[in-house]
Amino acid sequence: MRFYRQAAIRPNLERRARIVEAVRAFFGAAGFLEIETPMRIPAPAPEIHIDAQETGDWFLQTSPELCMKRLLAAGYEKIFQICRCFRKGERGGRHVPEMTLLEWYAAGMNYLDLMNQCEALIGFVASRIDAGHRLVYRGHTVDLTPPWERLTVAGAFERFGGMTPEQALDRGCFDEIMGLDIEPQLGITRPLFLYDYPARCGALARLKPTDNSVAERFELYIAGMELCNAFSELTDPREQRARFDNDNRARRAAGKTVYPVAEPFLQALEHMPPAAGNALGLDRLVMLFTGAASIDEVVAFVPEEL
Repeated sequence: MRFYRQAAIRPNLERRARIVEAVRAFFGAAGFLEIETPMRIPAPAPEIHIDAQETGDWFLQTSPELCMKRLLAAGYEKIFQICRCFRKGERGGRHVPEMTLLEWYAAGMNYLDLMNQCEALIGFVASRIDAGHRLVYRGHTVDLTPPWERLTVAGAFERFGGMTPEQALDRGCFDEIMGLDIEPQLGITRPLFLYDYPARCGALARLKPTDNSVAERFELYIAGMELCNAFSELTDPREQRARFDNDNRARRAAGKTVYPVAEPFLQALEHMPPAAGNALGLDRLVMLFTGAASIDEVVAFVPEEL
């Protein structure tokens, strides 16, 4: 039957709508302003493992991060948006090239504050959709009662990786060990925040003032699935420019597109207050609350159907 897949996943899409409604209610009650930023931009952040989709001489956003931080610099203290983001070549059970991100930023907060906010957000969503305090996903029963577990990246590599994060980075196997050995072990019975990434994995995150070898970054894992990526934000434009230059050199060495410098963003960093930001995969959140084995079960259309 034509549209059979769409008919079969209707209960998931109905729950998705309730989840989106709950997210908006949570941030509205917390005093956040919902905003929109352009999807088509001249210069994405040059992260080595994320490739932007070209659209003419510009690119479709991989994240609204750069524009949202410019709003922080303009005096917006608490902002969020639910938007479409595009990552070239990403397709799999948990990836589609066009995905939905929930991204939010708050002036005066740090990555530890965002851990608490993640707990509150997901607990609020669970209550609004009558999911209770336990989530059952792919055979795992996860207790959502806070506080959730916290584990440093160094601790995770010691426990599951057989080497230090620095050794893994030097040998070029950091991502492989994370994906194959560490991530499947995380958040199995309770959600887990993996935090304090090596400085080389800091991207746009601030280095920890008491230990410059790590960045104030965390990822949240539930039932072995990465759900979000958060930082205490770097606000030093000189350091950020140097990181962008290093990332573009790495992209060039890998034969990838070298992106233009995001000058308006770097100039805005001069005026950006201390802040923290979080990018949460909304599609994956829906997967968790519907028990979906694949992202295909929670989106109305996948690329192969277009």
